[in-house]
Amino acid sequence: MIIAAIDIGSNAARLLINEVKIQNGKPEFIKLNLLRIPLRLGMDVFTLGKIGTEREKMVLDSMKIFSDLMKVYKVEHYRACATSAMRDAENGKEIIEKVKDHSDLTIEIISGDEEATLVYENHVAEGLDTDFAYLYVDVGGGSTELTFYENDKIVYEKSFNIGTIRLLNNLVTEDNWKEMKEEIKTNINSKKQIVAIGSGGNINKVFSMSKTKDGKPMSIAYLKKAYKEFNDLTVDERMTKYGFREDRADVLVHALKIYNFVMHWADINKIFVPKISVADGLIHHIYEKITRK
Repeated sequence: MIIAAIDIGSNAARLLINEVKIQNGKPEFIKLNLLRIPLRLGMDVFTLGKIGTEREKMVLDSMKIFSDLMKVYKVEHYRACATSAMRDAENGKEIIEKVKDHSDLTIEIISGDEEATLVYENHVAEGLDTDFAYLYVDVGGGSTELTFYENDKIVYEKSFNIGTIRLLNNLVTEDNWKEMKEEIKTNINSKKQIVAIGSGGNINKVFSMSKTKDGKPMSIAYLKKAYKEFNDLTVDERMTKYGFREDRADVLVHALKIYNFVMHWADINKIFVPKISVADGLIHHIYEKITRK
């Protein structure tokens, strides 16, 4: 079975195509292709309130590419979701209608809570030690989703309008930070030790730089060190020194700021980075929905 997921975020759009095979009675998800296009919709939406003409054309062209690639791979099932920037854009629904006409793709605008649930759909915590409680932290361009998981169930989830593109444009207020801090202090607590599970391109990049072994947690001490190191450099210096693309170099420090604050406020000292995303969660969600039928 070939399944595709499209995640249209505030920073980039991603198409993930997986083949699902049954191995020893369990589904195995095999990645066939992952295509990422840095649309940066949040740059328009969070400052202008809408998606501008140039980025609208980028959306239409990108979705046509995604649609054509899905045909090449003979995708049988797909789901396309748009998150924070498209939620906030006054012309979001209009652009989605144009995408339908242009490339025959149906895109849903999903809520922040559903976005948080999709990251959880990867079920990473279910394979981890039950002596701990787990906080999923998904940092995007427009929002950060938190999902708290304890004793085999979700006990809290919330989406905050704090993201890397918003921070890049100085659009996160002290009140935004205060709300997040109070929510975490009130709702993220347990008699068990809490461990974070991070998702998103920025935390994956930092994890690979940390030389932490796959399956092992990265320490908050390393996140603090990396934040200070990157924060002391300009965007150009980050690109030159670490070989980052510009659309990674300018947001990475903001992502680290969010992770550091969340982990500090929740009294968490280590984070697992299992390379999961909203797109992966979408694939799992589609497969489970099909098999339930």
